[in-house]
Amino acid sequence: MMASRARHALQTLLEDRVKFDVPMSRKTSLRVGGPADALATPRNREEMVALLELCRQHHLPRTWLGAGFNLLIQENGLDGVVVCTKKLRRLEARPGPTVFAECGVSHASLTRFCVEHGLAGLEFGAGIPGTIGGWMAMNAGIGDREQKDVVLEVETLSAETSETQILRREALGFGYRSCAGLEQGAVALSTLFEVTAADPGQVKAEVDRLLGARQTSQPLDVPSCGSVFRNPEGDYAGRLIEQAGLCGERLGGAEISRRHANFIVNRGGATADDVLGLIDRARRAVRTMAGIELQTEVRILGRMSE
Repeated sequence: MMASRARHALQTLLEDRVKFDVPMSRKTSLRVGGPADALATPRNREEMVALLELCRQHHLPRTWLGAGFNLLIQENGLDGVVVCTKKLRRLEARPGPTVFAECGVSHASLTRFCVEHGLAGLEFGAGIPGTIGGWMAMNAGIGDREQKDVVLEVETLSAETSETQILRREALGFGYRSCAGLEQGAVALSTLFEVTAADPGQVKAEVDRLLGARQTSQPLDVPSCGSVFRNPEGDYAGRLIEQAGLCGERLGGAEISRRHANFIVNRGGATADDVLGLIDRARRAVRTMAGIELQTEVRILGRMSE
């Protein structure tokens, strides 16, 4: 429960840009999760810095939120302030050629921008859900191409000090679905991407090809959080779960997708506990079958159930 003084301070700073006791099922792609104490949507960088300073003064925990993918919020909700970055969405072509994108820019906006301006190199991101901030934190990618291959530099903002710094690619510590430079409460405030000039038609053709492949191989027509597990070295989590016979396994309104077993989908009325139950079943089944301990890619946050 957030103290009344903290609530008043948040309202004074953000006015109608802060809401209280907001069900996270409305804000995450999986459509499950209990209430956050507060959901704040700063309108610019200056307001975001002021918000972080207020959170420190009142000892409020902070959680970053972009488009709500790769997040599983537990049914008992989330302490502190969820900071939504969606209003930071400046996007522009720069010399090099390069593309500058703030953390709230969506994957769809970036893809459309590159097609319109004839800029190649980022097509592999077509259909990868989320925003630029989330992409950086997860080093999002497909196959052998990830953000680390196209990022020149990232401007980070520390939630602990409100300080910004520019980190070049080699200093970011990109790993498999991770970025060491964005751990401990930092967020990618903006990113500078390396691109090449190309024919817009060719860029669009590659984007369409990749989107088509995703539509046939992934359950994009129902709510999900994206990939649930990280791929173990030399194998695929989806293949292992499918081999364990769990495609179509249901718990409440949650289901392990028949189209791609590394996706858990919400068939209607699912709860976070349903999803967590399926995660546990998949882990135990793969451990028993193959002796492999699957690690979650989805971030599980919030107050644990008793």
